[in-house]
Amino acid sequence: MHSQTAIGIDLGGTRVKGAAVDAHGQILHQYLANIEDGDWKKGIGETVARLRDHVDGAGPIGISAPGIPSEGNDCIRFMPQRLQGLEGWDWSGMLDAKVWVTNDAIAAMAAETRFGSAKGCRHAIMLTLGTGVGGAILIDGEIYTGAFQKAGHLGHITVDWDGQPDITGMPGSLEDAIGNCTISQRSNGRYTDTLDLVQDVRNGDAEAKSIWLLAVRKLAIGIASLTNVLSPERVILGGGITEAGPFLFEPLETFLSAYEWRPGGNRAGIVKATFGDMAGAIGAAGFAMMKHETIA
Repeated sequence: MHSQTAIGIDLGGTRVKGAAVDAHGQILHQYLANIEDGDWKKGIGETVARLRDHVDGAGPIGISAPGIPSEGNDCIRFMPQRLQGLEGWDWSGMLDAKVWVTNDAIAAMAAETRFGSAKGCRHAIMLTLGTGVGGAILIDGEIYTGAFQKAGHLGHITVDWDGQPDITGMPGSLEDAIGNCTISQRSNGRYTDTLDLVQDVRNGDAEAKSIWLLAVRKLAIGIASLTNVLSPERVILGGGITEAGPFLFEPLETFLSAYEWRPGGNRAGIVKATFGDMAGAIGAAGFAMMKHETIA
């Protein structure tokens, strides 16, 4: 039985984004709630209540949140230091409905797989380039999360063995190579936002170009390494840094032509993600639809 609609919720540190989504990934209604005084439970409850009038019957609910979900995708199992009380929280009990919980990058892949740039793919990977670098893996048409639900943290591969440890302890990670979290450090304090750096690249600033191309080169090395392990048809890039447009994709293609192993001329296609700011909510709804169909 295919669910015709679902509710998707994207939980962030300061805001809850929610959408009622149909079977084609179209948003029927959306609602945003600010998190006040750290009360994210209230924000989610309010958002779901506002959206329930826009789904058919008891459509499934999906929640996208930071952290590692439980094996059964009924809660976030591990999320240290942020969103106090999130770990182990009983969403289905709170919302009086079956709730499927996944992490934010997996939700973005669910959106792309069901409705967007990975639709029809059997094998794909996704990298979300923003504050950090998230990731997700599609194998044989299924999102792969591996043992302990940890698979897909592609931002924590190493592209510089001698680099500083990232938040997981990995030296010289891909996340630290291009994520917004390190742009001040990588630019000696000149920039606090990657898109400001890219604007100076557009304006012909030589120092900005050097900083940027080093980051893109490391991204290419990371992608090429991942294609050797997973051999995807397609690599989907999402997140705010992709707003650099051709200043990202053109040098990336140049570097990949040097680093990617392409036996028989076969190569992974590099594409931009379809969904923007509401990707987490759309993906959470798509993830809930997939899970609902599996057990129906």
